[in-house]
Amino acid sequence: MPATQDDGSALLLIDLQKSFFHPQGGNYYSESENVLPAVNQLIDAARTSGRPIIFVVERHRPNVDDFESRKLPEHCVDGQFDSELIDSVAPRGEREFLVTKRRMSAFNATDLDLLLRELKIDRLVIGGVKANVCIRATVQDAFSLGYKCYVAKDAVNSNRSNLADASLEDIDRYMGWVVPVSEAVERLS
Repeated sequence: MPATQDDGSALLLIDLQKSFFHPQGGNYYSESENVLPAVNQLIDAARTSGRPIIFVVERHRPNVDDFESRKLPEHCVDGQFDSELIDSVAPRGEREFLVTKRRMSAFNATDLDLLLRELKIDRLVIGGVKANVCIRATVQDAFSLGYKCYVAKDAVNSNRSNLADASLEDIDRYMGWVVPVSEAVERLS
């Protein structure tokens, strides 16, 4: 039986963009591709049960002095190759959404919180890249806003595995739960 709006769980996928996943992307690292089998399991589970899926993409405005570029090289500029979702994922159907962010957290200056509240969501299953940057920042803000966060361990990683491990430990200890993909799939089913 498909999920209804009141079931409370949604899938949140962070930065599944060519910048990280395509060999010609500006932030490419080969390990990024290791998350895709688990991400696809999560997408399949959410689609089968009718759960909302929110694809979050980082996109910076061209020709704008973006504060983030003072610390990081220019990346994911709107309209450029790096900012596009990878070919194997894209929102489809009325229960799938695209949220654009300009900072690390998917909640910072976006309408994500409003969208989740309108959908009556209070639990998030999370996958994507990078565990120590955008995943962590998003989970920290989600926790502060009262969401229960379940990070699917096999559906996240980083090019700095030691930092990813430390971030996942912090998330599991203070802000949410780091779970195997099988448990994450159950939470979406």
